Amino acid sequence: MDLNFQDGLIPAIIQDRHSGKVLMLGYMNTEAFEKTLKSGYVTFFSRRRQKLWTKGETSGYHLQVREIRVDCDHDALLVQADLKGPGCCHMGYKSCFFRKLTASGEEVFLQREFDPTEVYGDQNPESQT
Repeated sequence: MDLNFQDGLIPAIIQDRHSGKVLMLGYMNTEAFEKTLKSGYVTFFSRRRQKLWTKGETSGYHLQVREIRVDCDHDALLVQADLKGPGCCHMGYKSCFFRKLTASGEEVFLQREFDPTEVYGDQNPESQT
């Protein structure tokens, strides 16, 4: 399959296979996509650190791939995965989309699932996508 990478990257939306909730958005380059296919665990390319990282390599909260879908233009991926841990977000939430925007500002509407300082300490490499 020919994927349409823009500037070497393709966005990958990660969705919980059971609930259908969006857990996070990351970017893959060709190498990250191939590693994801081969290993069965979601791997991204960190734009900030300019290197590959597999979700959960620090926290242990991996995303096990169940199905990968591609959109009609071949320029975005939807990865259905099983979350192996209490949360996906490096800030301690199940989903990275734990805030909603309202006319009066930003509102947190999910509960934290874990304490990120207990998992990552002072260093949080998963926050540097």
